[in-house]
Parts: sequence; C-alpha cells; structure tokens
Amino acid sequence: MHIMDGYLPLTHAVAWTAASAPFVVSGYRQLRQSSDTDGRFVLATATAFTLLLSSLKLPSVAGSSSHPTGTALGTMVVGASVMSVVSTLVLLFQALLLAHGGLTTLGANVFSMGVVGPWSALFVYRLLTRLHLSALVAIGAAAFVGDMSTYVTTSLQLALAHPEAGASFSGAFVRFLGVFSLTQFPIAVLEGALTVLVFRALPVQMRGAMELKRTLSSRLA
Repeated sequence: MHIMDGYLPLTHAVAWTAASAPFVVSGYRQLRQSSDTDGRFVLATATAFTLLLSSLKLPSVAGSSSHPTGTALGTMVVGASVMSVVSTLVLLFQALLLAHGGLTTLGANVFSMGVVGPWSALFVYRLLTRLHLSALVAIGAAAFVGDMSTYVTTSLQLALAHPEAGASFSGAFVRFLGVFSLTQFPIAVLEGALTVLVFRALPVQMRGAMELKRTLSSRLA
C-alpha cells in the first residue's frame, strides 16, 4: 500500500482512480446524512486511528511499504462506505505532508485501503457473527482480513503494472505478495488485537457521546 508517485503507468493510475471514485462519492453522500455531534465525534476518532496506524511506515516492496491500515475500527463504527472518504483524506494528507504514497497513485491506494480493506472486513464480521462467534472475535478477525486484503490488492496492482520480464502476471503477483507477507502477516495479527482492545476501550472513554455497540448494530444492519 502507499504506492509512490510515478510507480504506476498513467493508464493504470487513471483506471484505479475511476474504480475508486464511485465508492468515495457514495461514502460522501452517506457522510452528509450524518450531522449529529456524537456521530462526528466517533468519525473523528476513527479517522485519527486510521491516520495514526497507517502512518507507521515499514519499507517493503520497492515503490511501496508495509504498515497497519487502521480501517477496520472505522468500518465497525461508521460503516465501510464512509471509510472510503476517510481513507482518501488520510492518504491525501500523507502524500502531501509526509511524502508517504503519492498523488498520481491516490486512486490505487484508496481502492486497496479504503474500498477493498473495509468491505472485506465488513464481510468477515458479518460472516463470523452469523456463525455465532463473539463480536470481539469477529472484530479481530475482520481487522486482520481487512489489513491483509489491502496488501493482496496492492500486490495485484503492482503485478499488473510491473510483471516480471518473461514471466506471467501470476508469477509477478506471487512475487509481490510473498515479499509483502514477510512483514504484513505479523502486522495484521497485531492490528487485529489492537483493534479489539481499542474497541473495548472506546465506550468508557467516550461515555455520553455514543454507545458503540448500538452504533455497530445499526451500521451493520
């Protein structure tokens, strides 16, 4: 994730931007419908969590990096659609002020971190709760899958842009994913555990603002 400027061909950059745009527009429309103070406070907390975790940069594949994404917590409390907007703002801030990621690759980075990650996390959460696992187990697993799915998508994006000379796309995909996995798997495990801990702590820290369990049920209904 955080593919740097110039690492994707222009046609790829435009295509990933076009793929991300409908999700960001839909998320923005949903965001505008929530104007209560409590909801905005929860949104700000989820945004800060995403910004903090996704700024922890560890060098990985040339042209990219490994780190937690932090999007699963926001998915749980504000919804997967809104996280596309949150991720866009976070990635734009990081590209402009932290030299982390890029502007031409913003669409690709939003698609992996702000679209695939949150929706994958939401799918896993719903699946595990329907299997009658506890909410905290489902949230931890969702955060793990949301993180890993982001990097599977990034590996796909890089393989499409930079296939190995004389090799198939699948060979390049396996190569990129293999390098990412060395650092990303343990990071994803830690992110799952951290997301559970933060989610459990939020109701105490935000008492009087919003009951997150009620929000969770309504957002995921």
